[in-house]
Amino acid sequence: MELQVGVKILLKNKDRKYLVVRRSAEKYPEVGAKWDIVGGRINLGLSLIENLKREVKEETGLEIIYEPKLITAQDILKGDKHIVRLTYTGFASGEVKLDEEATEYKWLTLEEISKLEPLDKYFKEVMSKFDLQ
Repeated sequence: MELQVGVKILLKNKDRKYLVVRRSAEKYPEVGAKWDIVGGRINLGLSLIENLKREVKEETGLEIIYEPKLITAQDILKGDKHIVRLTYTGFASGEVKLDEEATEYKWLTLEEISKLEPLDKYFKEVMSKFDLQ
């Protein structure tokens, strides 16, 4: 079994809204065009926070400000892969400039996110288990 580690972040802006991105169905055909939060697999040799900052910058052009807070770890078992996904909350600044991994984005309240469809099932699990306000 292959072990992979991923980092994700629920980014908040100065208006107290959170960033969600719609994943590209072309880039991620196995998942489809679902709403999710920013993140990805880590690069070995970099710390978790360095990887998180890199993913945010690459995918959105935003900068993480302050120290992000770890809110959960998930075990995702997919065939021969065991993925450990660490999810953080944190603040971002700058203007969103999406790369090819996402087709659109929205800044929403947690209530608005909870009604958003289709939502990534692992992000939905995070939303259902934790009070993120």
